[in-house]
Amino acid sequence: MKVGIIGLGYWGPNLVRNFLAHPEVEKVYGCDKKEDRIKFIASRFPAVELMTDYDEMLAKDIDAVIIATPVDLHYPLAKKALEAGKHIWVEKPFTAKSAHAQELIDIAAEKNLRIFVDHTFIYTGAVKKIKELVDSGEIGDITYFDSVRINLGLFQHDVNVIWDLAPHDLSIMNYLLEGHKVVAVAAHGVASYYDHENIAQISVYFDNNSFAHFHVNWTSPVKIRKMLLGGTKKMLVFDDMENFEKIKVYDSGIEMKTTESIHEALVQYRIGDMHSPKVVATEALALGAKEFIASINEGREPLTSGKDGLDVVKILEASEESIKNRGKLIEIA
Repeated sequence: MKVGIIGLGYWGPNLVRNFLAHPEVEKVYGCDKKEDRIKFIASRFPAVELMTDYDEMLAKDIDAVIIATPVDLHYPLAKKALEAGKHIWVEKPFTAKSAHAQELIDIAAEKNLRIFVDHTFIYTGAVKKIKELVDSGEIGDITYFDSVRINLGLFQHDVNVIWDLAPHDLSIMNYLLEGHKVVAVAAHGVASYYDHENIAQISVYFDNNSFAHFHVNWTSPVKIRKMLLGGTKKMLVFDDMENFEKIKVYDSGIEMKTTESIHEALVQYRIGDMHSPKVVATEALALGAKEFIASINEGREPLTSGKDGLDVVKILEASEESIKNRGKLIEIA
């Protein structure tokens, strides 16, 4: 298989390295308008054939295109690749508009091509382990999903903090709460320095009364990457900043006992043991590349498909509309 990668900036070298290392990839092409990025990749990965013209790369005998550009370029570049008969890998978020995402999905279906959206965290050992715990029923029915992703980070020139940071955790939420439908979103935030919000809070409502909350911030003095998952049987904490005990499962919960009326409800707290399951340490990007190529060879949808990308973009769009209207509740069709 031969692949072409457009966008050789921050994430580009990681993509180049992983696709070069894949045993079924015989050739990697790289494309970027910036000469300094071309020179950097040439010095690090001499086996990559480099160019500055996207059309020139599409004209090569390649099977798939990996798109790692700013989000506003995802749609036109992806559409061009699909129309040229190439499978596509698109970095998060999939597109800037849900209508564009749906159009790409329709084109891919018509041409029998695969769309892979790089929701990287789905391929981490920690999230895979959490999925096992949820699917096994150990946690019980999920009642809430609470996430904090904050740091003193890079301000993006084209999107706000929601579009930059929230896709990671929204994709994890959708993966873990598979089968539960998001029905409404509300978001609050502030743009302290320029046009785009740098602090935001998102509330997500599900059809089964589950609830999710996200706190994202570019202007925190500390870096926190933490999720709390509440179930009817147990509770779970995922701290991605931990080196060893990334996941902690608490045999804790709340039990409601009623006698004659709701006003006489007795709340009992159950606090039991905590254990930290073993997490397999693997590079998520390598597993993502493996899944993408396998989906092409097997003619199936990848684990993180265009549909998954569309679901996240719908929530991002609703959050954008809500935050511009001071937290107005936005229903999702």
